[in-house]
Amino acid sequence: VQLQASGGGLVQSGGSLRLSCAASGSIFRLTYMAWYRQAPGKQREVVASIRNGGSTNYADSVKGRFTISRDNAKNTVYLQMNSLNSEDTAVYYCYAAGASKSYWGQGTQVTVSS
Repeated sequence: VQLQASGGGLVQSGGSLRLSCAASGSIFRLTYMAWYRQAPGKQREVVASIRNGGSTNYADSVKGRFTISRDNAKNTVYLQMNSLNSEDTAVYYCYAAGASKSYWGQGTQVTVSS
């Protein structure tokens, strides 16, 4: 399985971005997909996740602002990020798991300017 993340960039505080994670390979194995982020000097943390059945979970810090979704036809998971603030500045990583294996995509930088 290969994961290709995209959509990061520089945005002003209060703005929005949408991240995409395109999966390829043996995607039928995947039952769980998530977005993590890692800010400078901090540990990597899960931001949002989505399971095959469609159930989602969010970190408290992003609830009500971020939305994770998936397009099965495109094998892509999205992270819509609204009302961004400086605390959201980080490298965002796509993550997928299934069949006792896990996979990481490359990071995409999100920078929120105040």
